[in-house]
Amino acid sequence: MQEQVPVVLGDRSYTIRIGTDIIGDTGMYCRDLKLGRRCLMISNPIVDAFYGWVTREGLVNAGFEVSSVEIPDGEEYKDLGTLNFLYDHAVKTGLDRNCFVVALGGGVVGDIAGFFSATYMRGIPFIQVPTTILAQVDSSVGGKVAVNHSLGKNLIGAFYQPRLVVADVSVVETLPPREVLAGLAEVIKYGVIYDQEFFSFIEGNAAKLLELDREMLMRVIVRSCQIKAEIVAEDETEQGLRAILNFGHTFGHALEAVTHYTVYRHGEALAVGMVAAARLSCCLGMLKDGETERMENLLDVMGYDLSLAGIDLEQMIEAFGYDKKVLDGKIRFVLLEELGKAKLVEDIDIDLIRRVLEGMKGN
Repeated sequence: MQEQVPVVLGDRSYTIRIGTDIIGDTGMYCRDLKLGRRCLMISNPIVDAFYGWVTREGLVNAGFEVSSVEIPDGEEYKDLGTLNFLYDHAVKTGLDRNCFVVALGGGVVGDIAGFFSATYMRGIPFIQVPTTILAQVDSSVGGKVAVNHSLGKNLIGAFYQPRLVVADVSVVETLPPREVLAGLAEVIKYGVIYDQEFFSFIEGNAAKLLELDREMLMRVIVRSCQIKAEIVAEDETEQGLRAILNFGHTFGHALEAVTHYTVYRHGEALAVGMVAAARLSCCLGMLKDGETERMENLLDVMGYDLSLAGIDLEQMIEAFGYDKKVLDGKIRFVLLEELGKAKLVEDIDIDLIRRVLEGMKGN
């Protein structure tokens, strides 16, 4: 079972291959791209223990010379220190411009490996092999690569497209429940911002998704990738439409930052952020209360903790100022006009935002 989703970007176009038990074929797909003979596979210890051997074997069998390096697992390691470690390793092992990178892992591995690829030797090709739902539907697609700064998430980055994405749905069966929820938050987001019918489909199949039903996962991962590919093809560098993909992220990124990237998975923070953004949309008269309740009910049924109890809200509000979506000193939020339709809004009264957050203290 395999489907292909094209990301159409002229000479930067590439394919997302989505299927079951296809991770071992990564080498064969890379060979078809006529890349260099040598590659560096970047992973973390947890993912490498599960899937490193089969990925390496496929690359070797396809004729590639493979070297591997592991980086620590966790958002707190997506920083300049880890990036410098990769530069040192690459230089010492003689990685040159005729080599390519294989990013095997979740969003942290994909982001930092992608930024490394964008900047090493002024850019070398890289392949995304995402092993979490979140990475398969979001961070591996679209070419956003970055590392975090202590004051904000993804502040140091670039737009740099992969040559290929290989999303093996079967690998998510080894994910812990929190990682599953983290990924499904991004899936829900696509329905909320772009496709109300898709949102309804998720509502009707929430239980099967939580059970990791392969057929259901294939359907939602394919549709999520199709939505993101459509948006990226229209607006690669986030000058307009692509900004809606940040729905819930201004709140979510601030929540991650004030908890030092050690409390929330990205998708968990996103779920909280989506609720805050939807409630703010209601307060501004943009969204009906019933639609907000519908989204919150789905998130609640699926098991997300949507409370801001114990969070310093003033620190969160301060963190908004370091968000990438700040433009000319104005904080911009992606808000909802209805389920399936989002837009960028700026100049929102900070006291209104504060009241929305206060209302989530005992959510």
